[in-house]
Amino acid sequence: MGAGRAAGGGGGLGLRRAAATMPECPELHLAGRFINGACGALVFAGGVERSAVGRGPEVPFRSEAYGISAVARGKELRLTLSALDRAAGPPAQDLVFRFGMSGSFRLCPAAELPRHAHLRFLTRESPPRALCFVDPRRFGSWRLGDAWQPERGPCVVSEYQAFRENVLKNLDDRAFDKPICEVLLNQKYFNGIGNYLRAEILYRLKIPPFEKARTVLEALKEQEQERRKKDPSLTLSKKVKLRQENPDLLELCHSVPMEVIMAEKQLLDPEHPDYYATFKNWLQCYLVPGMSSLRDRNGRTIWFQGEPGPMAPKGQRPRKTPRKKSPQLKAEPEAASPEVTPRASKQRRRAAAKPLKSEEKEEEEQEEQADGPRKGRARGRRTVAAAPASPEVPQSVRRSRRISAHRGRGAAPAV
Repeated sequence: MGAGRAAGGGGGLGLRRAAATMPECPELHLAGRFINGACGALVFAGGVERSAVGRGPEVPFRSEAYGISAVARGKELRLTLSALDRAAGPPAQDLVFRFGMSGSFRLCPAAELPRHAHLRFLTRESPPRALCFVDPRRFGSWRLGDAWQPERGPCVVSEYQAFRENVLKNLDDRAFDKPICEVLLNQKYFNGIGNYLRAEILYRLKIPPFEKARTVLEALKEQEQERRKKDPSLTLSKKVKLRQENPDLLELCHSVPMEVIMAEKQLLDPEHPDYYATFKNWLQCYLVPGMSSLRDRNGRTIWFQGEPGPMAPKGQRPRKTPRKKSPQLKAEPEAASPEVTPRASKQRRRAAAKPLKSEEKEEEEQEEQADGPRKGRARGRRTVAAAPASPEVPQSVRRSRRISAHRGRGAAPAV
């Protein structure tokens, strides 16, 4: 949320939002504003430092004096490193970032680097500061070059008209055979929309999340054509006013993210007590007590109110978000506590320390699958089939076998 402090030390972006949601297009656009505002007057120098576990390549750029600028598009952000002396310095270097589950940028003293700072750009001042790409969960990544991912469509925030046209002219695509809640996460058509935004958009329009996407969007196409036929002489200002009074789904895909951007950019200090509260109070549906939730066919949870729609997954019952914490059950006093060996105690401590798989991680893993498998450890282990248990042998048979074996091991009989 908001932009980090441009001067001093521990300013940053997205430090508290990571606990609630994955970064979506508002967070990426706010990150771009933070970098341009905080670093616009700073001079950086030297090479780019990379951590050993960062999910991106080494950056082959070094300059005695360079500047940094940023621009966001959907769920991606592009940094440009430009030498101040363009004639004598190296050519500009572009990097495109994905924030994953917990990515953010922070500007801090170089001597007080935050944990998980996987890419660092150092200023030329004394003492130096560092612009850091911080990503505790390491699902974020970067790549060299200025190209956006080709499979992502126009941005819902910065390229609204192109975004709208891209959706309405491709309604014959089989992608729109799916429920509207699933299609809203398709970055080919809705670049920048994520889990909390889709819930808020559908809730405002009272659209069931599991209504067929083509049914919802074809109605918009027909309404637009009728509007043009009725009064083709409408001025642009009147059209804008009408859309503001009665926004449709595609218009909310633009205006709802803009609400987040406009509300959160007022908070310049991430340690401000209202830093996360502003976002939490803005939510009307996502994670709000009393709302229902279901998992879609991609395993992601959608929050909604009312009926889920005709394409709801079979065999699931909507779950209600609890309005208050359930009271903890008291332990039975008569139950005797079993003796615990040191080894068992250690295993229990490890199990307790292991966090449960979060909703945000499941979302990001879905994006990881779309972009290709992640290198590193295998996701799972092969299961080993247990050997079949031997049938129990009766006691009398076991005794007979022992006697026969004892006789067989004795000396040869005398002749």
